[in-house]
Amino acid sequence: MSELGAELRRARLERGLTLDDVQDSTKIRKRYLEAIEEGNYNVLPGNFYVRAFVKNYCEAVGLDADQILSQYGKEIPSASLETETEPSIAARPPRRSQPSQRSERFGKVGFSVLMWSFLILILILVYVFAIRKDSPPPKTADNNTSITDEVRPPSDNGTDQTAGEGRGTGTDTQGTGETAEPETEPEKPATTVTFREKEGNIDHYDVAPAGDHKLEIVVTNGQSWIEVREERKGGKARISKTVDPDNTLTYDLDKPLYVNVGRADNVEIKIDDIVVDDGNRPNSKK
Repeated sequence: MSELGAELRRARLERGLTLDDVQDSTKIRKRYLEAIEEGNYNVLPGNFYVRAFVKNYCEAVGLDADQILSQYGKEIPSASLETETEPSIAARPPRRSQPSQRSERFGKVGFSVLMWSFLILILILVYVFAIRKDSPPPKTADNNTSITDEVRPPSDNGTDQTAGEGRGTGTDTQGTGETAEPETEPEKPATTVTFREKEGNIDHYDVAPAGDHKLEIVVTNGQSWIEVREERKGGKARISKTVDPDNTLTYDLDKPLYVNVGRADNVEIKIDDIVVDDGNRPNSKK
């Protein structure tokens, strides 16, 4: 193993990352990462790619790429003018499938059903229009006919009875002293965190009910690598660095978040004060 490879491997292990984790973040094949750690640069597709791969490896494990390239520049082979590339397999154009006899038959049947449905709709419209045309017009009231001949005398107190009735419909009922009680707001349901599935090395959790929640990452015993990204593993990074103990990171959980901790035994993850089981192991948890 070369000195450069040993430095990269040490930084990777300190952050609790595997070669698979570095492969996912850098998109560099695992066998190339192993070759870099072992100093076997002949495995790489060409000298031109060595510096680019080493730089991406450094950024993935938190090292200063420019400093590493300057320090181990003599160990890295120089890039040649001609670069070798891996042969790519040309994608074959999709084969167009010929319509089968069954599809043609279903097409004819569907067209026939559509034509008959259209004809039936026209007959229904003609029938409804004929009924409305033959029905007599609605009776209307004569403008010269009075609505009522009844004359209501005024009440004894000189006020209209209807006014008294109107006053009796308020929320405060006279005579009983009862008033309408104010409506109380329903209590907010408690937060639940449910394990849904494991996809590769990532555990997925569902948080209910829908709405805003708080995510807290508490670094307790020692340092730990913390990575938080929006929506998914390759989403926009909120944080990606080593965090000292006695620090708490808080995020609004109004959208899906991807969390990666290097030392699960040094970190406590909580959602609305509900602790998420991370196994409490001395390795990474995603």
